[in-house]
Amino acid sequence: MNRRSGRTPPTRGRPIHTDGGHDADSEGASRVLVLNPVSGSADHAERIRELATDHDFAVRETTESGDAIDFAREAADVDLVAAAGGDGTIHEVVRGLYEADALDSTTVGVVPAGTGNNFAGNIGVEGIEEAFSVLETGETRQVDLGIANGRPFVNSTIAGLTANASSETTAEMKDSFGVLAYVVNTVRTAADFEGLTLDVETAAGDDSWRGEAAFVLVGNGRRFPVKGQTQADMEDGQFEVTIIEDRPTGTLVGEATLRRLLGTDTSNITRLETSGLSISIHNGGPGTFSLDGEMLSARDLDIEAERGALSLQVGEGYEIDPQSSE
Repeated sequence: MNRRSGRTPPTRGRPIHTDGGHDADSEGASRVLVLNPVSGSADHAERIRELATDHDFAVRETTESGDAIDFAREAADVDLVAAAGGDGTIHEVVRGLYEADALDSTTVGVVPAGTGNNFAGNIGVEGIEEAFSVLETGETRQVDLGIANGRPFVNSTIAGLTANASSETTAEMKDSFGVLAYVVNTVRTAADFEGLTLDVETAAGDDSWRGEAAFVLVGNGRRFPVKGQTQADMEDGQFEVTIIEDRPTGTLVGEATLRRLLGTDTSNITRLETSGLSISIHNGGPGTFSLDGEMLSARDLDIEAERGALSLQVGEGYEIDPQSSE
């Protein structure tokens, strides 16, 4: 089945020159690295280019949102595509390969160069130098891929309070919350948020939830709570779903409250495990959903897990069943 979304082939972006002055585009290459030079602290690009040249990667450098999707689609016939950036860059690379029907023939690698790098940490890749070692000798695992209304995600999907990025979001908050860091900053000023009236139903139909929610957190590579081990089991074909009910007093959900709610089970929290679920919003207009930090507007969201759909290189810190080690 062709999953292409009808995106126009890109005219933007530019190849990066390797030593000797040859264009490092993806034509004829067996390895391509998609580099976001401004992710994180934006001080990594030169070192990554050097390492990419040493390890025989053709480099494609993004200049705007969406470039990584296009570059990955263009690289769909290569053996290995590495995403150098944050979780958003990883998301775009996987999306491009998914749209090109290339996930069954192309392996994905991760070079962490974002702020929080939650997904990279969960798969045992802790730094740029280590990432290139993993690209050479790391184990390749077949991990699950989430699909939400036809769009893939690797780490998590979040529904609820507007998750637009804020320039005030700190690195410490991203380390603690991942994409929820953006939500924390947004909600601090969203005094008129009235919650979402939701229906949540699992694929098997044996679990459902209806009510007023502040968040619905669907973890594929990431699980909640935020403290301790954040890696979910990525090979069981199941999502870890956390629903946080809207607070009846209308009290805003700040950083301390999120830590308390996500760190322990309370009467405000419901947890489910399922291979798929549907989320329907019954009040107001379409809701904002965050897929690995990328925004999607919809009133209804159908989410399913494609078990083992993504070939991913992982480091030694990756755990097949992280809960068994607790």
